[in-house]
Amino acid sequence: MTVMVPTARPTVPRRDRLVASVALALSLAVSPLPLRWKVAAVRRLRGLPYARLARLEALHLAVQAVIPSWWPGRIACAEISLATVIATALTGCQARWVHGARFMPHAAHAWAEVPEGAVGRDIGDAVDRPWMPVLTVP
Repeated sequence: MTVMVPTARPTVPRRDRLVASVALALSLAVSPLPLRWKVAAVRRLRGLPYARLARLEALHLAVQAVIPSWWPGRIACAEISLATVIATALTGCQARWVHGARFMPHAAHAWAEVPEGAVGRDIGDAVDRPWMPVLTVP
């Protein structure tokens, strides 16, 4: 007999949860827009200092914690990584929004990164085929 146990949502500080909620709402609001418009908006964050990797990981975790289970649309890597970049900007720092690809089988993915490292890039499905950045903003 198999018992399905719902995955527990990570505990996140209230302030990070609030910032992540606003960032995810903005990310979902702009998701129907063309990619070039979203890229242009993220490029405006260029003057901010880069966030520390630990802070980026905390915000990424917060964004994942506030994803609503009732949402009827798509909330995948592009929306989550954009929300992470927006949340980082709302805290006064910046992170790069990266779109990448890999071959065999062909796949596309998006993640956020700072000079110290990335969050959301390694999804654990094929460590022998790394993601290659195709578009990095800013």
